Amino acid sequence: MFSKILIANRGEVAVRVIRACKELGIKTVAVFSEIDAESLHVKLADEAVCIGKAPASDSYLNIPNIISAAEITDVEAIHPGYGFLAEDAHFAEICESCQIKFIGPTPENMRLMGDKMAAKQVARKAGIPIIPGSLNVVNSKEESLKIAKKLKYPVIIKAALGGGGKGMRICHNDIRLVSAFLTAQREAEAAFGNPSVYIEKYIEGPRHIEFQLLGDSHGHVIHLGERDCTIQRRHQKLIEEAPSPILNKKLRKKMGEVAVRCAKTINYVNAGTIEFLLDKNDNFYFMEMNTRIQVEHPVTEMLTGLDLVKEQIRIAAGEKLNLKQDDVNFRGSSIECRVYAEDPDHDFRPCPGKITGLNLPGGPGVRLDTHIYAGYEISPYYDSMIAKIITHGENRKEAIAVMQRALEEFIIEPIKTTVPFHKKVMANPSFLRGKYATDFAEKI
Repeated sequence: MFSKILIANRGEVAVRVIRACKELGIKTVAVFSEIDAESLHVKLADEAVCIGKAPASDSYLNIPNIISAAEITDVEAIHPGYGFLAEDAHFAEICESCQIKFIGPTPENMRLMGDKMAAKQVARKAGIPIIPGSLNVVNSKEESLKIAKKLKYPVIIKAALGGGGKGMRICHNDIRLVSAFLTAQREAEAAFGNPSVYIEKYIEGPRHIEFQLLGDSHGHVIHLGERDCTIQRRHQKLIEEAPSPILNKKLRKKMGEVAVRCAKTINYVNAGTIEFLLDKNDNFYFMEMNTRIQVEHPVTEMLTGLDLVKEQIRIAAGEKLNLKQDDVNFRGSSIECRVYAEDPDHDFRPCPGKITGLNLPGGPGVRLDTHIYAGYEISPYYDSMIAKIITHGENRKEAIAVMQRALEEFIIEPIKTTVPFHKKVMANPSFLRGKYATDFAEKI
């Protein structure tokens, strides 16, 4: 096992990793930008190193500075969290070349599954249905029009690299396709440094279902069940729950088995997630693989009792999974609400600023992952997510009731947050029935 780990991230995920390390008896090193000097992860770590100015390009994306911090503090491994460099195969390779273990999948895994066109080929080889669409990247608007005519509208344009809804546009006619194609290319270039896009048939009214995977370096892969991530805004997840209220036992088993088969096809190592779209007729299609721990991992932890970050660390240290598929037990129901410093009454406009008043929810069945505290200054430089409320109940109804209570307890002043939006969702009749699709957030 490692004796010291550097966390190449910030905010709540850095705090989350530090906590897991402390419980494993591992010393931690935090890195921070100048503006994050008073952040909670800096206060909790055993050591901390400033790696640059506020812009992420000067700090959390600055590979030379992060490696320098790792070398001067003599760490054995780096945990990237999620976002920033978490799926950067080049960063993982540099870590390995410097004799520092990267806590995540292999560079080969990341490079292969990070290219969505290549990932679709892997899925096809594993026998997983894929959404009809272009087999390669689309290079011109003329080519995009030909493909759309063959697929028939609606279609969706997607960035070939990256995620988070960047470089993604839904099109219902030729005029929209031509303008959206150019916009998607520009957005993909700005977000991922690569303008490549591809086109798929747009599945209307789908559910977004993902399966959590763990694979060790000894060839063992298991899944830890699904998470329903259907409630999104602009393709960015807002609420996740498990188990999905839409899956039956037979469908769950089938989807879990093909997810594991896909991971085994590429000898996948560490934590990862296979994402599917499920249509109204219970047909599911491979969408992508996320080669990292995900924001919504606590939902799975609440159901299984497993600590996924600890599992990541153990796997990176060369240990075998101590679980077989039949050993994984699920209990009850869990829901996660992502709290953003955004104003839902004004098109979710970011609301940075200083927190002067704060009451955090707690009590039975409530978990809160956050890095904020009274007096903390929310920066405009980074993602606006400031907390995740995760609740658990013996069934879905109870998990929702606990969430409703937790949302009432969450008071943050004077910052506008998405808490009022989540309250509306938890009281919505369609959500309470488990009947919703990816366009749900735009309709309430």
